[in-house]
Amino acid sequence: MLFSSISFIYYFLPIVLMLYFSVPFKFKNFVLLIFSLFFYFYGEPVYSVLMLISILSGYFHGLWIDRLRKSRYAKLPLVCSIAFSIGILTYFKYANFLIENIIWISGSEIKPLKTVLPIGISFYTFQILSYTIDVYKGNAKVQKNFFNFAAYVTLFPQLIAGPIVRYTTVEQELSQRNHTVENFAYGVNRFIFGMSKKVLIANTLGELGNIFSNLHDSTILFYWIAAVSFMLQIYYDFSGYSDMAIGLGRIFGFHFLENFNYPYISKSISEFWRRWHISLGTWFRDYVYIPMGGNRTGTVKWIRNVFVVWFLTGLWHGADWNFIIWGLYFGIFLILEKYLLNDFLNKLPSVARQIYTLFFVAISFVIFNTNNMTECIEYIKGMFGILDIPFSNAETNYYLKSYGLTLIIAAIGSTPLAMEIIRKIRCSKKGRAFLNISEPVVLISLLLVITGYLIDGSFNPFLYFRF
Repeated sequence: MLFSSISFIYYFLPIVLMLYFSVPFKFKNFVLLIFSLFFYFYGEPVYSVLMLISILSGYFHGLWIDRLRKSRYAKLPLVCSIAFSIGILTYFKYANFLIENIIWISGSEIKPLKTVLPIGISFYTFQILSYTIDVYKGNAKVQKNFFNFAAYVTLFPQLIAGPIVRYTTVEQELSQRNHTVENFAYGVNRFIFGMSKKVLIANTLGELGNIFSNLHDSTILFYWIAAVSFMLQIYYDFSGYSDMAIGLGRIFGFHFLENFNYPYISKSISEFWRRWHISLGTWFRDYVYIPMGGNRTGTVKWIRNVFVVWFLTGLWHGADWNFIIWGLYFGIFLILEKYLLNDFLNKLPSVARQIYTLFFVAISFVIFNTNNMTECIEYIKGMFGILDIPFSNAETNYYLKSYGLTLIIAAIGSTPLAMEIIRKIRCSKKGRAFLNISEPVVLISLLLVITGYLIDGSFNPFLYFRF
């Protein structure tokens, strides 16, 4: 079940809300747990058992860690927990990738495993890992209520598309949280705007990318249009889902942390990654980079730490070499910026630094979006005119005119400009009155338009199937 579906908007969510707000607080987590399990079971009936096994593992390992906290064997349950979680993730997500590479290197006849990647396994595995690690470090208290722990792992707002919600973020709210009209209104607002980003912008840009993929003859200009289109699509898709998750969380009294902060206004690759998929970046920082020594080590070890983190970051996104290269690509840029480029970049105008960032981010998403490196190299050749193709043609011009307005709106919307205008309007009494009247009208209008798109059966891809 997807957030951007008629079944979720008009059936699942209203029923959850009705039951959730009709029961006493002590039963609310149980209601969330039951409906979250149904939410996951609806799309992944077979692998729901796997998620339950992972939950049981995290819960009992947490109790075990707490019991042996002052013992010399305190690290044993933590190691067991990490080994179990990583083992499950490796088997279902990476085993066939390893087998394929063994076959490629050795020529042996090993048969691939008959496994299917369970949706959301990377998200809930990382959440369980953060819990057991934080309990071991003393950063979080052990959760003795199984239903509360299971509700944390399975919360449907973030179960299949993130963000990665750490246990410490919602620890207090699992047992005590406030339900206010303000929180509910904010949550509805955030959810509808997030869904608008996904359905109205990301999906439309996805259609353009799909057209490009099915063309037999393309042009240099269309290669660039497709690259920019995907760069904007993945931002609006990922940030749209994060907005929906944050909004749904707020409706139920949870305060999830922000996951995207206008990454396309960045003036360096380093800044881009401080603004892009923040929950993933901080997870690897706190649980991999810092434990390895972070930047407190010498130059050689720091470079090692960077490469390890970005190798894992790429691998987390998918079991294929293009994702690994994508991650290492950013790792190389972070090293280059630290030792070679920062002094030069700081002397450039802000616009030039933004162009530099956007250019190399666009190239990175070409690597991310292609199926293999052969296809990636062919794509880059097309972008830079190395292939024997024209700069443009009538077909390219037609699609540019057809999708040009969407591209412009998406580009402007990826900056804080709109929010800054709203903030200035809100500063005056008349402005606040205007926004108070217009905001519900805009939200209802957006919901109606979204509904029309979904009923019409418009293009609605799910980019999180790899996670």
